[in-house]
Amino acid sequence: MTGDRAHPDVSVALDRAAAVIGGASSVVLACHVKPDGDALGSMLAMHHVLQAADRVSTASFPSPFVVAPHYREMPGLELLVDPSAVPREPEVMITFDCGSPARLGDLEPVAAAAGELVVIDHHISNRAFGSVNVIDPDAASTGSVVHQLIERMGLPLNRQAAVCLYTALVCDTGRFQYESTNAEVFELARELVEFDVPVTRLSRQLFEEHRFAYLRLLGDALTRAELIPEERFVWTAVRRRDFDHFAVDLDEVEGLIDILRRTVEADVACVLKQDLDVVRVSLRSLGDADVRRVAEAEGGGGHRYAAGFESTDPVDEIVGRIRSHLREVRASGR
Repeated sequence: MTGDRAHPDVSVALDRAAAVIGGASSVVLACHVKPDGDALGSMLAMHHVLQAADRVSTASFPSPFVVAPHYREMPGLELLVDPSAVPREPEVMITFDCGSPARLGDLEPVAAAAGELVVIDHHISNRAFGSVNVIDPDAASTGSVVHQLIERMGLPLNRQAAVCLYTALVCDTGRFQYESTNAEVFELARELVEFDVPVTRLSRQLFEEHRFAYLRLLGDALTRAELIPEERFVWTAVRRRDFDHFAVDLDEVEGLIDILRRTVEADVACVLKQDLDVVRVSLRSLGDADVRRVAEAEGGGGHRYAAGFESTDPVDEIVGRIRSHLREVRASGR
């Protein structure tokens, strides 16, 4: 990417992170539990760049140590190690796309024991829990921040890292459709695809390939979706029994929210996914409602247009609170 558009505070943090990582004999890399494309892509890109420079790095993510099928061709998955094999007291640890220590699951004690903890993220709700915090809310993806850091470290990109960064970018911009998409995003995409990124194949794998079982679940979930026109709110839930009935995994329904958000009568969409005793809630906004504020009120976080949280309460109770939070957000005009 041409030029350095980082905010002064972010620029200082980038310099500090580059110095800490550059001075380490080895580093541990970790992203959040149940990683998405931005988390995996950011971490693996740094892993590829460090290894190409003959630097010792170990990369992992918390249990359950399973990668969703649509990320299957991301370069470097075979280089990841089980979280139990991660050094327990690393000299330097870097986290990617992780808003709080709790999102590190069984790797949280490793982060706490690290000599230096570098936190790389783009969520404004990040709790800045590291000794070095590189958090750029203006960045379209954590991968974008990693790209800046790689430049600061003076390390060259390679094809494997470029494919991973492109995956991070395309996933967190919703295929260049979200509000975060700007000229800088397209400039980064242009730079990355020059490394022969398989754009067509990646796009199909990431966004368009689904098992027939998922399509059946999708139809069922949309049939049960509820539109509340006066609140411009639409929601649906996938309960544990639905996953079992259709033999579909939680990771497979990640894109359901992007179907529901197409509802023209609503500017806020919500999908609730019951994962054992926890309900995982995804929120998307197309209008003026800041769903990050809704998520933060429930202990979660994210962005103005995309956020989420978890709860152990019944689905109907959660939806009731979301609607109440939304009314407050809309009334405040912020």
